[in-house]
Amino acid sequence: MAASNWTTPHPSTFILLGIPGLEAAHVWISIPFCSVYLLSLLGNGLLLAVIKTEPSLHEPMYLFLSMLALADLVISTTTLPKALCIFWFSERAIHTNSCLAQIFLIHSLATMESGFMLAMAFDRYIAICNPLRHSAILTNQAIAKIGVGVVMRGAVLLGPHPFLLKWLPYCRTHVISHTYCEFMALVKLACADTTVMRAYGLLVAFLTGGLDFILVVLSYILILQAVFNLPSKDARHKSLSTCGSHICIMLVFYTPAFFSFLSHRFGHVAPHVHILIANMYILFPPMMNPIIYGVRTPRIRQRVLHVLGIKPS
Repeated sequence: MAASNWTTPHPSTFILLGIPGLEAAHVWISIPFCSVYLLSLLGNGLLLAVIKTEPSLHEPMYLFLSMLALADLVISTTTLPKALCIFWFSERAIHTNSCLAQIFLIHSLATMESGFMLAMAFDRYIAICNPLRHSAILTNQAIAKIGVGVVMRGAVLLGPHPFLLKWLPYCRTHVISHTYCEFMALVKLACADTTVMRAYGLLVAFLTGGLDFILVVLSYILILQAVFNLPSKDARHKSLSTCGSHICIMLVFYTPAFFSFLSHRFGHVAPHVHILIANMYILFPPMMNPIIYGVRTPRIRQRVLHVLGIKPS
């Protein structure tokens, strides 16, 4: 049975190597991986609880933030438990269907995260550039429609990925040099013409992450122009503080995402460097998002301290 799995072009399992070249350090690498994962679970879980239980936080910015936190929880849980099994127990085998499900969840959720950040940028644009119409434009119904639209975009555009990969022949090897299953990693293993599939992947990446990033940048250019035209110094400081939290999150998300995307398709970097950057793209945003908002947003910070039973100084 095992032998047939390695000779068939449609294997029942793939083998995840973890981080090639650093196998001896897997146990040590698992320590920061596990720590970051636990912080992500704690931070995002606490953020969701605080937003849910505090009526004053039921505003567009915080509702979009809760959607982002939920996506962060799912995407980190999709990858980290399996990576830790590789590091701790050398359990490298992953069933093909589980591998394809992981690919769909990782890429669709990353697309959703990008969409939620664009929605947050749109909220800040309306709040600062057109404050009198903010509540009329971003009603609860509008927020729900935006959230559903972001989820549907990710599911529809990334839905074909696992089905296309399912029918590719993998006659070279069934070993994936990574800690999780990734679209381009499987495409490179295929012994068939994947030009159309690669083109589709590039198109989806541009229509989601690339276009979202351009729109976010344009939004903040307009926001900053409006902020610097505000007559009150306090109003400028408050607006810049809020925008600063968003900009930090954008940088944490998009910087490793673009590096991972470009190096996988066009770059020539050491495999372990690429895999570590790809894991930073999965690990760091879910950990940093609640920290950034917890530190920089007074209402969230005060509510978190209250939930933890700590009196603010």
